[in-house]
Amino acid sequence: MTNHTALDTDTITALLQDAADSQQGSLDSASLLRLLEQAGLPVSRTDTLSGNTLSLRLKNTREFGPVISVGLGGDQGELLKSALKKGQHSVTAAADLTQGDDLLDSFRQTLAYRQLDEKVSDQALMNCFDALIMLARYYAPNNSSAPFILDELTLNPCCFDNGHLLIESASCQFSEPKAIPAPRPVEKIAKMLHPKSIGIIGVSGSKMNFGRIILKNILASGYPAEQLTIIRPNEEEIDGVKCVESLSALEQKLDLFVVAIAADAVFDLVDEVIATQAAEAVMLIPGGLGETAASREQTAAMMKRINDAHRSDAGGPVFLGGNCLGIVSHPGEYDTWFIPKNRLPQGQKKQQRNSALISQSGAFMITRISNNPWLDPAYMTALGNQNDLTHGDMVNYFADQDEIKTIGVYSEGFRDLDGLTFAKAVRKATLLGKQVVLYKAGRSIPGAMAAMGHTASIAGDFDLCESVITQAGGIVSNDFDRFNDLFYIAGCLHDKTIGGNRLGAVSGAGFEAVGMADNIHVDNFSLEVPTLSPQTEQRIAEILKAKRLDALMEVRNPMDINPGADDEAHLQCAEAFANDPDIDAVVVGLDPMSPVMRTLVENKLRPGYDTSDEQSIAHQMPKMVKALEKPLIGIVDGGALYDPLVAQMMDQGVCVFRSCGRGVQALSRYTQARLSGEQIRKRFG
Repeated sequence: MTNHTALDTDTITALLQDAADSQQGSLDSASLLRLLEQAGLPVSRTDTLSGNTLSLRLKNTREFGPVISVGLGGDQGELLKSALKKGQHSVTAAADLTQGDDLLDSFRQTLAYRQLDEKVSDQALMNCFDALIMLARYYAPNNSSAPFILDELTLNPCCFDNGHLLIESASCQFSEPKAIPAPRPVEKIAKMLHPKSIGIIGVSGSKMNFGRIILKNILASGYPAEQLTIIRPNEEEIDGVKCVESLSALEQKLDLFVVAIAADAVFDLVDEVIATQAAEAVMLIPGGLGETAASREQTAAMMKRINDAHRSDAGGPVFLGGNCLGIVSHPGEYDTWFIPKNRLPQGQKKQQRNSALISQSGAFMITRISNNPWLDPAYMTALGNQNDLTHGDMVNYFADQDEIKTIGVYSEGFRDLDGLTFAKAVRKATLLGKQVVLYKAGRSIPGAMAAMGHTASIAGDFDLCESVITQAGGIVSNDFDRFNDLFYIAGCLHDKTIGGNRLGAVSGAGFEAVGMADNIHVDNFSLEVPTLSPQTEQRIAEILKAKRLDALMEVRNPMDINPGADDEAHLQCAEAFANDPDIDAVVVGLDPMSPVMRTLVENKLRPGYDTSDEQSIAHQMPKMVKALEKPLIGIVDGGALYDPLVAQMMDQGVCVFRSCGRGVQALSRYTQARLSGEQIRKRFG
């Protein structure tokens, strides 16, 4: 926060109290002017403002708490809002994650800023932003000392005259603070993910129900049978695992208790778990716990009992779910998903797993992994309805785990104020050099209604979510395929140096070289395609001459090196691009259908001229990728015939995409996030 007059909270609170005593939830004009003055803003009312004006807004949001929005004001602002590109009309920032100078830096990138009168100084804007941020932070729902909550403060239109704020129209609504829930004992997440003992209820001894599938998956993951206990009356053992009559018959407190019984029996069981202190963490598998209208009253009462338990000295257990698929924890050596192994094999695809995937939807996770097995996270956690543990809790936990470098999240909605907790966790991860990729569902009205019916989630405002999470350092995706690509590329390139946005592009197919250049723009960011240095041009000319391709091609960026270029030529040119000091990342099209490329598992026309050959890109490209500090991405645009080649390279750490458009767009968006993260670390680290 820049230097600014401190808030006179006593006077401001007195103004709000006077209005509250009069049964009002808003301030009259005179009181509002006094409030702004006590916040350190010299201000006056005026009947008419001319020229370009501003809109300043402080709004308390359900998910993110207070946010500050700055944009074009008056009728002009409303007219231009739908016509301008995203980020050009206004900027929005969470008050807890920004400062006046940060908000000003963001505002400078907008058309709204460029339209302001030259008499408006940056210092006046920054002082105003600081005042609004201080007001927002103090009179906020997450401030336990706040006597009131500022629900909305709008100044529109307004402008500055020699540092003096002139307002044509203004309003301010406020409310009494609500009780803040007890903090969840999130330290127990560690026991949930790395349990030394697991109990499970709902296992059938005679048929393959969900509970029995979960039991078999836990055992198949290598979890020791002697550390498992089944709650099942009148049974001694099932699948070699001992059974006990009830929770009270347990010999010791469980680290994790998996509940796979019918929803109508869950409510009493939750009471029993809390009363007996039977477990540190509980996984609620069944649905019908808040996502249906009939279950909402009982579920709300259950959530209150869970929260009351969190106020106890021991903190009570943490609950995952309900309506959740469960967890796959490779470090914890267990799998509680109720998906049979023959329907979703989970082989080791990475030499070292360094990512975590968090999802409200279990189906979203299993389809990601089935279609993209190379993602292969260390942890996969289904949150379901978030009856207790939330997105913010889980991202905060994984941000603190040294081995986790990339966190992927599918969210249908945040619990009250958990959007802010989530954003702060994203900021923490960013400061630690990690990447969070979010798919935010429920963007449309039908989508929001579906989210409520699926996981009892209030979807919220997508644009607000995107703005706040991006500000925190995360990447927000609005498309499943883009999420897959971004989560994948973030995991692949985490250890690579992103020195800038300058792209080197080379391919054996002309259309691909053109396509790479055509896909450098993503939203308000773009990669650059610079001219190669003379040294690089000379090196590539030598490569082409040695391959007798010099008469066919000219050296440029992007470059088509001709279908006559073999494996070695592709890699030598890619390496030359990567060694250019004016290039920050390289994308190379590997032209799999070229007759001179060793890309087939078996080449019947030229036996031995295939992926088994040591000179094949399948063997040589992984070595190059490992040696380079800069990102090198391969493009294999071909059908199923080339899947084995792609799998072989991916398994050895090569970042491969199946089309140049998706590869370059993912690189562009990822580069933007990495460069933004570097600025955040310089500013706040």
